[in-house]
Amino acid sequence: MADDIPFDRRFDAVPGVVEKVAPGVRRILAPNAGPFTFTGTCSYIIGEGEVAVLDPGPADEGHLAALLAALEGERVSHILLTHTHRDHCDGLPALKAATGALVYAEGPYRPARPLRLGEANPLDAASDHSFRPDVTLVDGERIHGSGWTLEVVATPGHTANHVAFALEGEGLLFSGDHVMAWATTIVGPPDGAMGDYMASLHKLAARSETVYLPGHGGPVRDAPAFVARYIRHREARESAILRVLQRGPAMIPEIVRAIYIGLDPRLVTAAGLSTLAHLEEMVARGEVSTEGEPAFDGVYRIG
Repeated sequence: MADDIPFDRRFDAVPGVVEKVAPGVRRILAPNAGPFTFTGTCSYIIGEGEVAVLDPGPADEGHLAALLAALEGERVSHILLTHTHRDHCDGLPALKAATGALVYAEGPYRPARPLRLGEANPLDAASDHSFRPDVTLVDGERIHGSGWTLEVVATPGHTANHVAFALEGEGLLFSGDHVMAWATTIVGPPDGAMGDYMASLHKLAARSETVYLPGHGGPVRDAPAFVARYIRHREARESAILRVLQRGPAMIPEIVRAIYIGLDPRLVTAAGLSTLAHLEEMVARGEVSTEGEPAFDGVYRIG
């Protein structure tokens, strides 16, 4: 079903090597490749001389050394965080200790909704629950540096505290994990919410930036059209869920087997979480019903 999205998985960045990827923007890839991180987490250096570092990445000594080597002779005025997943923020304490820079983020970890009675959060270990920013950001705020300005663009959905950053005057947006060129984004309750995610996609689709630099993989080109494909993909996923339920009541594992054809076995749990996120939104709209609150082990039916 994702075939309608023009994914670009060509990405030959080498971990630890500094690359200039846009005017005033450098990228360093962390060595944490995996099924959810692709070839690794991308850290970005914005500006020259007095700079910001966006998403320090994992707690990896080699990655920290590469960042500090790239920053030699420069002063870090800001450390920016798109969200509190550990592959983006575990390297933050060491970078802050080395540079003395303040940390800017939307806020600490929080779920998109409370845990339900008896529910365990399968993504609990993925986030840093202890993180607290030095400076809390709000949607639409401008962050000014030496020769650059970033607009904060709140994009909840993947996580409740996810933000993107638009580099003014460059037609460029740092999209974190909200939109990526190589794959669709996981939306996993209770940390994420599909209604929030879709609203954030529509918000980005209405903006003017044409290139996104994501947290994993290479640039998103022709970004508004790409985001429109993301939106249609999610709408098609809901239509596929309804087609399964038209055959009779079903549980999430059955739905996943029916609509995720050829799925990497390592992504089955993630697919189940995204399906639950869709079902939560569909139940809220009255299109689907279940006994009690939507849950991973619930039985779902039309209406």
